[in-house]
Amino acid sequence: MKRALAVDDSATMRNLVKMALEPEGFSVDTAENGQQALELAKKNAYNIVISDINMPVMNGLEFLKEFRSFNRTTPVLMLTTETEAAKKEQAKRLGATGWIVKPFRPEDLVKVVKRVVR
Repeated sequence: MKRALAVDDSATMRNLVKMALEPEGFSVDTAENGQQALELAKKNAYNIVISDINMPVMNGLEFLKEFRSFNRTTPVLMLTTETEAAKKEQAKRLGATGWIVKPFRPEDLVKVVKRVVR
């Protein structure tokens, strides 16, 4: 079974990602912030990580930078309300695989995930 990690401070968003991916054969772990996500990512192997940017404790860009320090291959999608080009560029530089703007349709998320997860 494929594994996904959904990182968002909103329980609603975490559940939405879970509901979109579980029927596609993913087991989905969730984290409320980048720090929690980092702890999970150090203990588990994931096929994909889907992370918000604006979160307390450790934001998505800080998480991405730390995550990429020990994992260069797992796709990371940034799922955010941010549409600023500078933020997108920063995420790309830090190693983000893609960008999905909230609100999103679950079928769009599934399409992107299927494209980046082999």
